This record gives sequence, C-alpha cells and structure tokens, in this order.
Amino acid sequence: MKMRKLTLAISLVLVGTASALAADIAPSYTKAPVVAPIYNWTGVYIGLNGGGASSHNCWDVTGFRGFPITPSASEGCHNATGGLAGGQIGYRWQASSWVFGLEAQGNWANLKASNLSLPAAFGNMVRNTSKIDAIGLFTGQVGYAWNNVLWYVKGGAAATHDKYDGFTRFNSTTFDQASETRWGGAVGTGVEFGFAPGWSVAVEYDHLFMGRRDVTLTSTLAPVGAVSRNESIKQDVDMGTVRVNYTFGGPVVAKY
Repeated sequence: MKMRKLTLAISLVLVGTASALAADIAPSYTKAPVVAPIYNWTGVYIGLNGGGASSHNCWDVTGFRGFPITPSASEGCHNATGGLAGGQIGYRWQASSWVFGLEAQGNWANLKASNLSLPAAFGNMVRNTSKIDAIGLFTGQVGYAWNNVLWYVKGGAAATHDKYDGFTRFNSTTFDQASETRWGGAVGTGVEFGFAPGWSVAVEYDHLFMGRRDVTLTSTLAPVGAVSRNESIKQDVDMGTVRVNYTFGGPVVAKY
C-alpha cells in the first residue's frame, strides 16, 4: 500500500515537472511582416493628353515680289495661344529605381494669333497671322521612381505644322499665304502618379526649339500663286499637358 502511494506521488511530481518544462520550451510565434507593394513601370503604354500651349513667332521680311530686301525689316512678333489634344505611345523599362523610355506623341492644336506689321516694313498696312494645327514629339526619357511616383526628363525631336497668312489691314482680305512642316528639338519634364495597377496620371511641361526658317508666301490674288513675300520666321513653343496612361505588362509586384 505504501509502495502504491509512493509511486503515485512520484508520478504526480514527474507530470508536474514535464508540464513546467513544456511551458518553458513552447515555441513562440510572431506575425509575418507586411510586404509593401512596389509599382512596376516596365511595359508598353498608351494614353491620351490635353492641355494648352503658346507659340512665340517673329517675322522679318527679306523679299517682296521677287526683289530682296537688304537688310531685312522686322515685322514684329506675336504669341499664338490655344488648346491641345492628342495621344502618346511608348515603352519603359525599370532598373532598380531608374526608369528609361522611348515615346511618340501627336497632338491636334489650335494655336493662332496675329500682329500688325511694324511701320519699318509695310507701314502698319499688313496683318501677319501664324497658326499651328498639329504638333509631334519623338523623345527619350530618363526618370527616377519612388514606388508609384515617377519624375522624369525627356528630350528629342519635335515637329509642328504651320500656316501663315497675310491680310490687308482695312478689309481683312487675305493676299498671301504659306504652310510648312517645321522640325526642331524638344526638352521637357513631368511627374507621373500610378493610382491603380497599370493606370497612371501625369502633368508635363515641354519647350520646343523650332528655330528660324525661310518661308515663301504666295499670292492669293491675281496673279494667283506668284511669289508675294519672303519671310524669315522664328518660332518657339511652350506646352503643358495632363496625361493619362495605361501600361501593359507592368503589374504591381511584392518586394521583400
């Protein structure tokens, strides 16, 4: 009987000791860290844009009715302002936080203005009008991304389609005209925000260096098509746009 009691007591002590040891060595569990999503800018993208622009145009007459004017006479300058609407397509690839890309952009434009020719040229008898109805950009990009926020700079080639008209001051009759596609350079910068997988919105500013070109205006009056004036026209364009892009193949990925 005493042996049974002793055995039971020893068993209870052993069970208690094992329970205490189990409690001491029980594994502890910690919550897994939250993984922050990282926006991926790599992929082909396509989008729409809209905004406004201003074209600064300066005219110098260098010839009239086939006769040269030396030295040339300034006819003054004007700022042709208006709206823009268009689209863009491009490709970006991301290396760490750096983003590189190529893009083509095309815009319909309505930039139009005029000024009276200075007295030194035609005695305030002529009004010169400039209009840009299309703009194209072909640029490379370099940017730096903070997750879904991208700041970038861009540069490359630019093209504008220009129309020029000469009016008489008093009855607004068009007496000569010309048109051209002008090539130049472009630089710009923008900030883009990714607000959903694949979707982003940006604001962008661009300056276009379109240079000075020799333009021949032909008569719209008899004799129609004859050389009316030779002008040296300088042009620069400033444009600001809001852009919405969708990127194909640029998912949000997890970074540990």
